[in-house]
Amino acid sequence: MAAYFFVMNEIKYYFVRITIIVNDISEMRIHLIRKLFIALVLLAPVLSYTGCKKQAKCGCNGDVLFTLQGSQAYVYFNPDGSSIYFTLTVDPYSTYNFCNPSAMFPKLSNYKSGDILDVYGDVFWDCNYVMQASSSAYGAYYKVYQVMGTDISINPYGK
Repeated sequence: MAAYFFVMNEIKYYFVRITIIVNDISEMRIHLIRKLFIALVLLAPVLSYTGCKKQAKCGCNGDVLFTLQGSQAYVYFNPDGSSIYFTLTVDPYSTYNFCNPSAMFPKLSNYKSGDILDVYGDVFWDCNYVMQASSSAYGAYYKVYQVMGTDISINPYGK
């Protein structure tokens, strides 16, 4: 009977010891996972940094954002042609100012201010817009561009 009691104590001791070891290992895993997670959170901004992106130069001699090729627009101008601007029919919230109004004004002699015309040219950021847009959400919707116009014509297929 004493041998049976001794064997049972050894078995109990063995299982208690295994339980303690398993609990210690699981606690160590949890601590290790927490530490790795904290390290990942701290290193994420460093690892995700891709460097400085080049900002497009503004103004008529800057970087071309895109090119208008026969885009329909409401073209507005004053009688002497010193200021010509337009808004695209598909984006009435953005304003496009011509860099070369004196070169484009003779092409507008047969049209009225506010007519829908096809506009061609390279588009650049307006410098005043770029400086002011970063400080408000207003700039996200009402964009201002400059255009080096190459041609303005009426759409032969109607308005």
